Amino acid sequence: MRSLFLMLCLTLLLPATASAAAGRDPLTHFFNETFGNYAEELVQAREQGKKGILVFYEMDECPFCHFMKQNVLSQPMVQEYYREHFLNFAVDIGGDIEIADFAGKQTTQKDFAKVARVRATPVIAFYDLDGKEVFRHTGRTSGVDEFMLMGRFIAEGLYRSQKFTNYKREHLK
Repeated sequence: MRSLFLMLCLTLLLPATASAAAGRDPLTHFFNETFGNYAEELVQAREQGKKGILVFYEMDECPFCHFMKQNVLSQPMVQEYYREHFLNFAVDIGGDIEIADFAGKQTTQKDFAKVARVRATPVIAFYDLDGKEVFRHTGRTSGVDEFMLMGRFIAEGLYRSQKFTNYKREHLK
C-alpha cells in the first residue's frame, strides 16, 4: 500500500517537474527575429552594443538540438544573458530558405551551413561583429552551466587569449 502511494505521488509530481524544467519557449525568448540578412544583422549587433552573433545550426530530427532547446535555451537566465550580449539565430542545415550571408551574398540556409563546414548538429558558432567565426562548439553542451560559461567566454573576449577547455576546467571545478 505504501509503495502504491509513493508511485501515485511520483506520478503526480512528474508533469510539474517536466513543465518547470521546460522553461520558456526558445523561439520567442532566446532566438531573435530575422529576415535572414546576416549582413544587416551585423550592423544591428554593432548598433545595439552586442558582442557578436550566435548561430545555432540545427536540423529537425536532431535529438541533441531538441535537448538544447528544451533544457538549455529555454531557461530564463540563459535567455536574458544571451539576448543582452548577442543576437541569436537558428539555421536549419537542410533548409532551402533564402538568406544573405555576412557579406550580403544571397544563399540558402543549407548552403550557408555547408560553407561554414557544418556536418553534425547542433553546432553553436559565435561570430564577431565583422562576421568572422571566433568560436565553435559541436554537439550539445552538458547543460546550462557549460552554455553560460561559453557565453561569458565569448562576451568577455577570453577566446582571444585562451582555449575554452582551459577556461571551462578552471570554472567548472
